[in-house]
Amino acid sequence: MPRMVTVAAVQATPVFLSLEASLAKALNLVTEAALKKAQLVVFPEAWLPGYPAWLEFCRDVAVWNHPPVKKLYARLVENSVVVPGPTTEALSAVAAEHRLTLVMGVIERVAEGPGRGTLYSSLLTFGPTGELINHHRKLLPTYSERLICGQGDGRGVRSVRTSTGRIGGLISWEHWTPLARQAMHQSGEDLHVAAWPSINEMAQIACRHYAFEGRCFVVAAGTIMRARDLPTELDPIVEIANDPEKLILDGGSAVIGPDGKYIAGPAFDFEAIVMARINLNRIREESLMMDVTGHYNRPDLFELRFKHGDLGLPSLPNPLDDGRLLTSSLPTEDVPREMMPDFPENLLGQQDKIAS
Repeated sequence: MPRMVTVAAVQATPVFLSLEASLAKALNLVTEAALKKAQLVVFPEAWLPGYPAWLEFCRDVAVWNHPPVKKLYARLVENSVVVPGPTTEALSAVAAEHRLTLVMGVIERVAEGPGRGTLYSSLLTFGPTGELINHHRKLLPTYSERLICGQGDGRGVRSVRTSTGRIGGLISWEHWTPLARQAMHQSGEDLHVAAWPSINEMAQIACRHYAFEGRCFVVAAGTIMRARDLPTELDPIVEIANDPEKLILDGGSAVIGPDGKYIAGPAFDFEAIVMARINLNRIREESLMMDVTGHYNRPDLFELRFKHGDLGLPSLPNPLDDGRLLTSSLPTEDVPREMMPDFPENLLGQQDKIAS
């Protein structure tokens, strides 16, 4: 595995609620990043077909059975991404063409069968061969997002092996879910994708904390959006009603090192591709002082149980050996068996081997 890696966070404005036009722009941006030698390209939350900021910046979105909101929801469904489908095929092709890893935030819909009326905020990871190697649905839609999105399952809470290192990701407020963070740390990330609508001060703190806690690099991506990009079906809130150029999502994309310090960015208020050349050997250096899955962990006192939810998603090949998911921090000697934690089902067969 190469120790020097070039990463890119795409901070751009999609063509809101137009999946076709936004996809075309995304493919061009991936190619632009590839020409600059990017090996990992990251997009923000729900970039296809655009984060639904109208939930926060438009009036009457929660009015019961409100016709304008119903029509807008139908338009969002129509422009959301089916997995697999034509959009994922195009993303797969561009990743394979440039031999890079691509992580894209999408609003996902189910084409048929159970859940066909539900949307998900999802993070899709395509490897350098074009294969969809991870499909993460946001575990808990944040606040007003619950009006339009359902809860995700847990099978995307993992890292996957790529030619640029182990890559995992979480979506916006999942970074304030302590057990999800620990599950991701235990999966052994080298590079963590933090996908946000935009990355304000508290979100910057969350990203830096994640890098410091997990001793990994964080590539954080946020969107640029102005009041004029809001859907015409709804009226904007008073604060922005007379200012179409008002920034409502201001980016904040950055690359952060395993010591929690910025390597590139954060960039605010303009479209950009935030890039950095990073040295993965720094993870080893920073692990001297802390490893929350190893020498800075107390598995004899604390236990993480991880249950994979199943909402009917097709299974994806998992480069991570599930049998090792939670064992990296477990002691192997000098701990009485009665002090060992109970093991989740995917580790039951390994309990004797670990305890011996």
